[in-house]
Amino acid sequence: ISKQRLSSYLQDLLGKTGLLVQFSDPAQSDVELRRAAVHSMANLCLSVPGQPCLDEPYRSVCFQTFLSVLQSSKTSNVDDIVFCMLLQNALKGIQSLLNGGKMKILQTDQLGSLLAVLKKCMFHGLPGLSIEMPAALYPAPLPQYDKRSPVKQEQPEPAAFKPTGKSKGKQKKGEFAEEGKEDLCDTGNESNHGADVLKLNLENSPCADPRACASDVACVPAGKDALPSHGASWKRISSSESEYSDAEGGIQSKMRSYQAKVRQGALACFLSAIKSIEKRVLYGYWSAFVPDAPGIGSPQSVSLMTIALKDPSPKTRACSLQVLSAILEGSKQFLSIAEDANDHKRAFTPFSVTIASSIRELHRCLLLALVAESSSQTLTQIIKCLANLVSNAPYSRLNPGLLTRVWNQIKPYICHKDVNVRVSSLTLLGAIVSAQAPLPEVQLLLQQPSSSGLSNSGSATPHRFNFSEQWRKALPLEGESPENPSGCLPPEPCWLIRLCISIIVLPREDSCSDSDANFPSGNVYEPSPVRLESLQNDQQILCITLLLGLNHSETPLVKAAAVRALGVYILFSCLRQDVMFVADTANAILNSLHDKSPSVRAKAAWSLGNLTDTLIVNMETMGQSFQEEFSDLLLLKMLRSATEASKDKDKVKSNAVRALGNLLHFLQPCHVAHPRFREAIEESLQALVSTVQSEATMKVRWNACYALGNVFKNSALPLGEAAWTTQAYSALSSVVKSCKNFKVRIKSAMALSIPSRRECYGATEQFCQIWSALVEALQKSEDTEDFLEFKYSASLRTQICQALLHLLSLATNTDLPLIWETIRANGDAIKSYVVQYMKSGVEDNEAGTHTDLCERERLLKGAIEHLHGVEKHPECKTGGRVSVYLEDVLTNHAGATELTEA
Repeated sequence: ISKQRLSSYLQDLLGKTGLLVQFSDPAQSDVELRRAAVHSMANLCLSVPGQPCLDEPYRSVCFQTFLSVLQSSKTSNVDDIVFCMLLQNALKGIQSLLNGGKMKILQTDQLGSLLAVLKKCMFHGLPGLSIEMPAALYPAPLPQYDKRSPVKQEQPEPAAFKPTGKSKGKQKKGEFAEEGKEDLCDTGNESNHGADVLKLNLENSPCADPRACASDVACVPAGKDALPSHGASWKRISSSESEYSDAEGGIQSKMRSYQAKVRQGALACFLSAIKSIEKRVLYGYWSAFVPDAPGIGSPQSVSLMTIALKDPSPKTRACSLQVLSAILEGSKQFLSIAEDANDHKRAFTPFSVTIASSIRELHRCLLLALVAESSSQTLTQIIKCLANLVSNAPYSRLNPGLLTRVWNQIKPYICHKDVNVRVSSLTLLGAIVSAQAPLPEVQLLLQQPSSSGLSNSGSATPHRFNFSEQWRKALPLEGESPENPSGCLPPEPCWLIRLCISIIVLPREDSCSDSDANFPSGNVYEPSPVRLESLQNDQQILCITLLLGLNHSETPLVKAAAVRALGVYILFSCLRQDVMFVADTANAILNSLHDKSPSVRAKAAWSLGNLTDTLIVNMETMGQSFQEEFSDLLLLKMLRSATEASKDKDKVKSNAVRALGNLLHFLQPCHVAHPRFREAIEESLQALVSTVQSEATMKVRWNACYALGNVFKNSALPLGEAAWTTQAYSALSSVVKSCKNFKVRIKSAMALSIPSRRECYGATEQFCQIWSALVEALQKSEDTEDFLEFKYSASLRTQICQALLHLLSLATNTDLPLIWETIRANGDAIKSYVVQYMKSGVEDNEAGTHTDLCERERLLKGAIEHLHGVEKHPECKTGGRVSVYLEDVLTNHAGATELTEA
């Protein structure tokens, strides 16, 4: 029945005395009836395209009902399987409400209650574990309380345990046979012996054979004496070997299957919740779901990694890793505060050290999961999760070694039999190479011999590709001949470059080998970072030709990767000055920018941003010659395409507006005067202004502010005269006062300080509006509800003070009356901020400016000198008061400096 027809009956079903409300009440004695009522309620919450969602009162009733179901405990008279189905239905209902996009969880206690029951359900029926959760979780930076109660299990006879090191090879199709197994792992600390051995393997002797290592995974028995403490303790119990009868075993297997579905439902619901709440709110609950290194003598708290390591169901393990990936995605700003402790004598642990510890524990646990996993689907999720972690962790602030362990552990999986594992492994390696470059640790990894970490023997080794040998056969290196294969060879690119090229150029049928051949050793490798210039000329041409050809691939993944690689190549100095290569690359990028795949368009926009960056570099280094050689028609085409792309999705838009700023900066007077360009320029500037004022993501708005700053640098544009000037200044002035993201405010303040002539700011009214906006922004520089923004407040004040001094150094006698009125009303506050700016010394702020003490004094003295000359004008009405005010600021600064030195 459609929801329109149901609308007249909703009051009877979901009203205060509605049937479903009554039947789903915890007091309902018939559990099967209660389950059916919750199931029906969950179906009503399903979001169907083209049909309206439930109204708010009904959504609230359903949510509270589902929450009470999940908070309830199982009584002795309730069948285990029926109770699992009841929980599943409640979880599906909450997930439907969240996925519908209409459910807004605003109250902290409401969100905390939901997260508490979800965490409880994530571990429902997990063998060897039972946790007691508080009624609600609350945001806190420290690990939260989750008490584990002992699990009473029948202890099997010692004789029932048999070595099962190769039991994983007997899984059914789909590799989900583990779902029916009993896992007697406790989620506390692993046994000391096992954990130490495995940790030693991970840190010092990377395992090239993940299957072989999987048999060494620690699994602690439920009871202390259940197994001996020596090597024989590494066992699993199979359900067929337990003391259950066949009938009992079937019931137990069925029950475990239902319990696993509850855990999967809770994780799926949590994933929907993550997408429904802001990241800054989510990270308040970080410690409740992400592991932290346990203190000495304290147990490991349960987390998502507990499920990833201990759950017997591969599907559930994969679900937990998907959730962890969603938490890690976009966490770079939050994790950026992490820093390894240097002072071990502190009385407390700083939050930055806590986060650093959590990052290290995530690395340890994910690498444990990597070597223990046998399911290809789950293995793919582990590697994707590692890639997300590597992409967001601030390795420059952490002690080195983390990336080396990941690098060494992932190498064997490059040649795994499953294509998804291979692809995710290459993605992870790409994340490592891109991690806050240049990192000395990564440079050393790229210099490793190609055989490092890949030499291994044993039948359990994943399928290897003999990439190096085939690459050498396909493309002999200069100086090498068939008669003299071991002759003197020129320096070669690192093994990762050779691997990637071999994957592209080798025939698919020849790329797989069951042999255990390794990369040849003894070759000389070029120190990292490997540059395109290091390749021989014919190899450079091959790489470029390959990428330009692959850019026309019908496979979106290939096309996206090709256009991104072109965006990297265009940054090389040996290519960016070649006008023909720049033109070919531009045409290829524009082709991909109109692709139907959003992923391809996003990569193309990024590459277009890089290409336009090189246009600016060439303009500054090569002068007008490069501008004259570059095709006007292609330039116009790029301008129009970038303008159109600025209306696309945010991932495309963020780089499209960056490209627009560069292109508008690159234009010459002849372009600005041309009628065809004039229309395109107007449209592109309107697009930039609209983006600054839009509700787009902060990354997009930051790039738009940056782009307008670039536009202001082009003296050929009629800045201060054209109609778009007022709109641009108005947009930037609004952002600098009110944007909740301080980095966007900083970039807008920087843009407002770029015009070098007073005429560029337009009439007096407009100039004074900009001045007033900056003064207001200065006073609001500490106003934020997000604690993560506080670290940028000093940089924001620095940039605003520089902008104010810049405006004062350009002000005319008609500007000074309003400026003086502002100073008279807010003089003390402005003075304190400017004095603070003057004495702050060397600072590397978010705007990218580096101003030392002398430079700041020069700016202030320059403004004073300019104002002295302006205030002598007979029509000036301020009578020298603005310059006197600034001289007082300079005096206060000098006095504070002398006091500090004394």
